[in-house]
Amino acid sequence: MSATQKTQTKRQGLSTRESQLLSRLAAAGRQIISIDDIAGTLGVASNTARETASRLTEKGWLDRLLPGTYLIIPLAAGETPVYTTHEYLIASHVAEPMYIGYYSALSHHGLTEQVPRTVYVVTPTRARSREIHDVPYRVTTVTERKFFGYEPTSIEGTAVNVADLEKTLVDCADHPEYCGGLHELAKAMIAANERGCSWATVGEYLQRLDNGAATKRIVYLADQLPIDLPERETLVEAFTSGYSLLDPTRSEQGPYDSAYRLRINVDPAMIGPMES
Repeated sequence: MSATQKTQTKRQGLSTRESQLLSRLAAAGRQIISIDDIAGTLGVASNTARETASRLTEKGWLDRLLPGTYLIIPLAAGETPVYTTHEYLIASHVAEPMYIGYYSALSHHGLTEQVPRTVYVVTPTRARSREIHDVPYRVTTVTERKFFGYEPTSIEGTAVNVADLEKTLVDCADHPEYCGGLHELAKAMIAANERGCSWATVGEYLQRLDNGAATKRIVYLADQLPIDLPERETLVEAFTSGYSLLDPTRSEQGPYDSAYRLRINVDPAMIGPMES
């Protein structure tokens, strides 16, 4: 039962043991806990910890987010609690290891005026997308080679990995469909440039990513905006021979540009230079 379904459920009293458990976990700053956390805190076997979690969920003190993962509902939430926590904290339990990326990272860094409803989770492991507390969590599985360029960020006192500014741009160039399309990426590049983005780092990340389409899109947009790329010539030399769509979210129509090895399927006048 999710927190949004508990509007008519009054919380029940706690046993001494249950109270001690929640107090100890809260004192440790834990908002999201696992069966192992319960077992370790109480010094009990896993099956007993599962029974405890089930009782606390029925009593309205825990909310099951994922199999074996629970959100502690604080006392301040009241007798009939409807409670959630920061989406990024929940996202950190959707996959392991992970980082917040794409549209979510654009929003985190203030590179978009949009507020994406979906939380984008990047991981090199197998995990499935899901909806928790009415929030969609979109999991994108990448190769180990692409899993880099993130940094721990404090979210309500807990460290959650978020793509750094430069990797956010590179990831969005790799998959514009996960950031609202090329127009959003172009606006993000303008905003990033104003914030002192390290374009040398962007170039290094593109070479490390080794994705021809992403490299072509960044170089093309940088030339249009215009933005000076220190590694431009090196990046151009790395262009793959095939033609990539400038914006994979649009139809496959438009002229071919041999200089960039791109099919220009969006109106260049809508790309830049633009107001941020």
